[in-house]
Amino acid sequence: MAELTLHPDRLFPAEPATRDIARRLYGAVKDLPIISPHGHTDPAWFDENQPFEDASSLLIIPDHYVFRMLFSQGVKLEDLGIPRVDGGPTEGDHRAIWRRFAENYYLFRGTPSRMWLDWVFAEMFGMTEILGADNADQYYDTIGAALATDGFRPRALFERFGIEAIATTESALDPLPHHRAIRSSGWQGKIVTTYRPDAVVDPDYEGFADNLQQLGEITGEDVGTWAGYLSAHRNRRQYFREVGGATATDHGHPTAATADLSSADAEKLYAKVRLGDFTPAEAELFRGQMLTEMARMSIEDGMVLQIHPGAHRNHNDMVMRTFGRDKGADIPTQTDYVGALQPLLGRYGSDPALTIVIFTLDEDAYSRELAPLAGHYPALKLGPPWWFHDSPEGMRRFRERATETAGFYNTVGFNDDTRAFLSIPARHDVARRMDCAFLARLVAEHRLPEDEAQEVAHALTYGLVKQAYKL
Repeated sequence: MAELTLHPDRLFPAEPATRDIARRLYGAVKDLPIISPHGHTDPAWFDENQPFEDASSLLIIPDHYVFRMLFSQGVKLEDLGIPRVDGGPTEGDHRAIWRRFAENYYLFRGTPSRMWLDWVFAEMFGMTEILGADNADQYYDTIGAALATDGFRPRALFERFGIEAIATTESALDPLPHHRAIRSSGWQGKIVTTYRPDAVVDPDYEGFADNLQQLGEITGEDVGTWAGYLSAHRNRRQYFREVGGATATDHGHPTAATADLSSADAEKLYAKVRLGDFTPAEAELFRGQMLTEMARMSIEDGMVLQIHPGAHRNHNDMVMRTFGRDKGADIPTQTDYVGALQPLLGRYGSDPALTIVIFTLDEDAYSRELAPLAGHYPALKLGPPWWFHDSPEGMRRFRERATETAGFYNTVGFNDDTRAFLSIPARHDVARRMDCAFLARLVAEHRLPEDEAQEVAHALTYGLVKQAYKL
């Protein structure tokens, strides 16, 4: 089998002098604490602190980065143990799932998933050969034995990874029992929630009418009126702050459209979407109005407003029907930001009390739209390369296209946006290496003194994310 090695200079420039600069910059930030301000790890892990079951349940079944690649090559999701919505049969033999993954591991060559997984295999489990069909069982048994030890329980890994704070993401309707339990347990790990109201903001969300009813029931507000509906959101935002320590909201809208309607027009629109009597354009208008309303509430309560637009979510109807949301079928779309954000920014973009973090899957928007917007509006910050662009090349393109207009300090560091807990330090390490490589080039070209580059590296790794997300 081929040797598994993690070269100490991976991702650094090939030119020796510039590589030396990158080494020095990286050496000063590589061991800084991890702040993970946006992600999808399960708070139950940190509440119950139970051992992870096995390699497949930890590294394959919850990670759509992994199983979407296998699905694209004809591997059935049922054969990877992905649960069906109808409770129908799926592969229950986790060793068999791992063997399928191992024999197809070559498919990940050149992808960021391969880089993250190799890091996990080498650094976490001491593997010295690249995964393949011949050593699949050795891998499975070695990982399983490690997971059975106390050092691989979730809280121990949180501390081992040097995580200072991690944010999970919960629906507005979630009662947050695990966050409540974590905060009362006496454990010092900082796990906070994030308010994700899509289910009660997006008229196209499945079960929207029932979700509104539930929102009214749990808040005691009259969601039959526009004013009561807004009060219900304020109620839940406060609950998320008090019970889950939330500092941010998150909005996965299909576009970046915002609106600034009068109260009377907003009330009329709400009446239509509440009763299910709306057009696609009205649904889009309502989502846009709610982003502006959420910005208003963020000025009131200090929560950061995150907008994740530009994905055609659940593009594969068959997969959506059979397996549900978030199963690797979300596809990037072209997105407008200049026109779409103008109503919101025109109303609140100049208010320094507001922080809006905008993400994109449309890389062409970096230099054309987003960097100029963030380089002007005090409220707007650029989120890091996200999802399909959470890769060395994506990070390089982001810095090249955004820095000249927005600078470094209108960005918010890095977030891993992951359900794959063990990949968190690997992902942050890639970001730190790529930022140091970019800064090293500026130093080598005499565009930035090295001492200033070191300050920027620290800010990109730690300071900016902690400041922006109030963590």
